[in-house]
Amino acid sequence: MKNGIADKSYEFAIKVVWSYKKLTEEKKEFVLSRQILKSGTSIGALVREAQHAQSKADFLNKMNIALKEANETDYWLMLLNDTGYLTNKAFEVLHKDCDEILKLLISIVKTTKDNLGRK
Repeated sequence: MKNGIADKSYEFAIKVVWSYKKLTEEKKEFVLSRQILKSGTSIGALVREAQHAQSKADFLNKMNIALKEANETDYWLMLLNDTGYLTNKAFEVLHKDCDEILKLLISIVKTTKDNLGRK
C-alpha cells in the first residue's frame, strides 16, 4: 500500500538533496543551502519515525515536528528564491511540493488531534 505523505516527503527530500548539490557546486552558497538540506530532509525522516510510533500521542508529536520542519523549509525556499539563489522554475517546483506536504501534514495533525480528543 502506498503512503501518500511518506512517498511525497521522500521524493521531496531527493529534490532537496539535488538542489543542495546545485546550490553548493554552482552558486557556492553553503549557509542557507545547509539549512534547507537539514529541514527538507528531516520531514520524511520524521514521517518515517511516526510510522512506527509507540502510541498515538507519539505519532502526533512526530507529525507535529514534521509539520514544523516543512514550514521551516518553506521559509528557506522563499528566502533562497528572493535572494536569487534559486531560479523561479526551481522554486516553483519545490514550493509546490512543500505546500502539498504542508497541507497533508496539517490535515494529519488535525485529524489525529480530533481522534485523540485534543484541541
